[in-house]
Amino acid sequence: MATEDPVKLMKQQVGKAAADRVQSGSIVGLGTGSTTAFAIQFLGERLRSGALKEIKGVPTSFQASVLAKQHGIPLTTLDEIDHIDIAIDGADEVDPQHNLIKGGGAAHTREKVVDSLAKQFIVVVDSSKLVDRLGSTFAVPVEVLPMAIAPVTQAIEKLGGKPELRMGVKKDGPVITDQGNMVLDVQFDAIDNPAELEKTLNNIPGVLENGLFVGLAHLVLVGEIHNDHPSVREMSR
Repeated sequence: MATEDPVKLMKQQVGKAAADRVQSGSIVGLGTGSTTAFAIQFLGERLRSGALKEIKGVPTSFQASVLAKQHGIPLTTLDEIDHIDIAIDGADEVDPQHNLIKGGGAAHTREKVVDSLAKQFIVVVDSSKLVDRLGSTFAVPVEVLPMAIAPVTQAIEKLGGKPELRMGVKKDGPVITDQGNMVLDVQFDAIDNPAELEKTLNNIPGVLENGLFVGLAHLVLVGEIHNDHPSVREMSR
């Protein structure tokens, strides 16, 4: 009998650890990505077992919405609520100050709206996402109005960034976000001040949002594998 993939088991454990922190009656921000998908699955299992009652989810993407419906999680919208108790989301990079780069799934705009409103924002990652400095392994995603791609590209190049239009996989043409926009993946030689860069990028006309999440994460749950055994480590600030 084949043994289960330890990486998959690790992601499952991290997702479960986050889902276990959700209390009955909570409004929950539902993030996007493979690890967060396990958290959504476990939330559904807790609901079905009766261990969790009367929660509502706020999805950050079409993917999160579909998964939530598959697992029986009732959904709501920001128009219908006045707070979010807890948000669970992944990240592409996490620095020692718990600043993040997100947007590998092109959902960072909605994610930033939901995650920033949460009383507690829990980040679920594996240890490969931990970096000493943001931008070390992952470009900064920037969501741009299609009509503004050319001027935004020029403005980012003046900042020292190297923007590249994200193209679809198994699809001709560029990636289109849930908002109908395009994504520039921007490589910087160094991101010395993530907070300043986040504001500077968002002040370029035509930019909707970027993937720098500064000062938002309250808790980071890190999945690790030691001797083929998965475990979860907490990093709080």
